[in-house]
Amino acid sequence: MKILLTNDDGIEAEGLAHLVDFAKTIGEVTVFAPKVQQSATSHAIQIHSPYAIERSDRFGGIEAYSVDSTPADCVRVAILGMKRQFDLVISGINNGPNLGGDIHYSGTVAACYEAAICGVKGLAVSAAFHSFGNAVKNIGRVYEEIRARRMFDFADILNVNFPEAGEEILTTRMGPAIYSDDFDLADGMVTPRLVCLYKGTRDLSLDTDAVMTGHISVTPLRYDLTDATAFTVLGRKIG
Repeated sequence: MKILLTNDDGIEAEGLAHLVDFAKTIGEVTVFAPKVQQSATSHAIQIHSPYAIERSDRFGGIEAYSVDSTPADCVRVAILGMKRQFDLVISGINNGPNLGGDIHYSGTVAACYEAAICGVKGLAVSAAFHSFGNAVKNIGRVYEEIRARRMFDFADILNVNFPEAGEEILTTRMGPAIYSDDFDLADGMVTPRLVCLYKGTRDLSLDTDAVMTGHISVTPLRYDLTDATAFTVLGRKIG
């Protein structure tokens, strides 16, 4: 199996090194990762100016490239630009959770959306802030669960989140956003300050509640944003 690895924390990030160590056990690994931190860039791509790509020896014998753009562009360069073929794209391991409505801002998850657009399955992996131990310990077990249940037969994108501690795996759906910004507006400057919105509810079908209560969350996602219910009602010839 040919695996493309990327992230949004940058090629020097600790989580990516952990992901390389795991991915080498399941397939042939290639890395295309952002040159610098790209968190919260979502699905942005660069179309107005050129950007650099450089070979990296950070991972020893693993073929790796530093891309001076976004996670989505890392996937685009590898698949569309360099015409590489992959069976799976894995993005992460992110330093911090990607849960609920906050998924929309995530460069980690957006890389997997781009993979899906390119016809490749995507696995996004995130851990608790500054705490990779539980993810490293259990990522192999989670991957085997995904394979055993043939989860990629039903979804193009799987979003996995590891709590700081806890090993039970739950299939979940997106919960509400758990972070927002408190904006300080002064002297013509905008300073956002991240605040936690999590209310401490306990619906374990939600990724937010599952992870916050010590469970490993696996959420199937889709890149088709069509509102199926609205289309059923409105999707008929007009006029």
